[in-house]
Amino acid sequence: MVFLMPGEHAAGTEAKPATARTPREIVVELDKYVIGQKNAKKAVAVALRNRWRRQRLDAEMAREILPKNILMIGPTGVGKTEIARRLARLADAPFLKVEASKFTEVGYVGRDVESIVRDLTEVAVQMVREEKTLEIRDRARARTEQRLLELLLPGMSEDADETRTRFRTMLREGKLEDRLVEVEVADKTFPSFEIVTNQGVEEMDINVKEMLPGLFGSKKKRRKATVGEAREILQAEEEGRLVDPGQVAREAVERAQSSGIVFLDEIDKVAGRESGRGPDVSREGVQRDLLPIVEGTSVNTKYGFVKTDHVLFIAAGAFHVSKPSDLIPELQGRFPIRVELDSLTEEDFVRILTEPQNALLKQYRALLAAEGVTLEFSDEAIREIARDAERVNSALENIGARRLHTILERLLEDISFAGPENAGRTIRLEVDDVRTALTDLVRNEDLSRYVL
Repeated sequence: MVFLMPGEHAAGTEAKPATARTPREIVVELDKYVIGQKNAKKAVAVALRNRWRRQRLDAEMAREILPKNILMIGPTGVGKTEIARRLARLADAPFLKVEASKFTEVGYVGRDVESIVRDLTEVAVQMVREEKTLEIRDRARARTEQRLLELLLPGMSEDADETRTRFRTMLREGKLEDRLVEVEVADKTFPSFEIVTNQGVEEMDINVKEMLPGLFGSKKKRRKATVGEAREILQAEEEGRLVDPGQVAREAVERAQSSGIVFLDEIDKVAGRESGRGPDVSREGVQRDLLPIVEGTSVNTKYGFVKTDHVLFIAAGAFHVSKPSDLIPELQGRFPIRVELDSLTEEDFVRILTEPQNALLKQYRALLAAEGVTLEFSDEAIREIARDAERVNSALENIGARRLHTILERLLEDISFAGPENAGRTIRLEVDDVRTALTDLVRNEDLSRYVL
């Protein structure tokens, strides 16, 4: 999805339906995968809709309207990451999830925050390249077929139309897939090396093959391959020739800076003021380094300068130890929308197990169906699983919906182990089965701490 200023048009692009969804329709789509958390869904839905509104403004006003970044506050496992990820898929926008805790202040060993923008641009380049490849795939397939015919019929004159037609038919019907041909491939056995600077390895942009074209990458070698293998090699070559890397880079940069979404997880881990010593001495420095990225700056990437003024940043953290006010005031002001996500209740766990399109019980049923086993759960058994998950989360650390993974793995351990032996059978779990497998573990806090 490329967001263009009024008066600008991308060649061959049409507006995607997702860009024109109303906030209510966006929430409905998010409801298919994330249970509850209505406030967070409303916030991200409005943020996405505001991008659509910005497209309708004149260029001068559109430049002035910046995205309202969002800070999500809530325990782990309640849907913070999933909401952001599903929003990006819905918008068909470049999406990057990073942990704020893995960055270090400039001057310390580690990754600098500008790598966020470079990584986001790489995601956008991959998206655009896949789209462009899809557009020219049929042309590339036709050219690949022609080259395969030349390999199968070396030295055949153009006049032998009947022979070529017969081989073309056999090729399309898959009758020649195992026949060996000799194909020319690039020799990629050239040495690789890195140059480390104080900005980090990822900062470097030196294309040695372009600097020394006669030394690297110019050698070709011939190898024998089946027609099926040769088709993949030649198809990749033809697609690479038909896709213009310059156009891909230009569109990717525009897409990254106009519609990119960055999810900054564990922002609470860098919250807190300086102590002046210890392993966390650079936490406030990381916040200061994040500040220009979030408020808008230009970052040099190997595809060109990328502006972050209109990138949407969604930060999230549990804030068990620290609190949002522990962030430096300047960074707090860059996240004007704050949403507190609720802890999951027993009813939420029941819905998580059954309602989403990727619900856990559906996943386990599908896994065991591969063994020929039909797995069923009674309503009472599902509610007992949900009750146990809430009980353990209350007694121990609250890890949200992730607790269901540990409980279900424990419950279905023996069934999964004996999967092939139960082929053709239907296994139905009742509430007594759940209690037998889990009650002792759930009630014994010491066992729960280590097992669940």
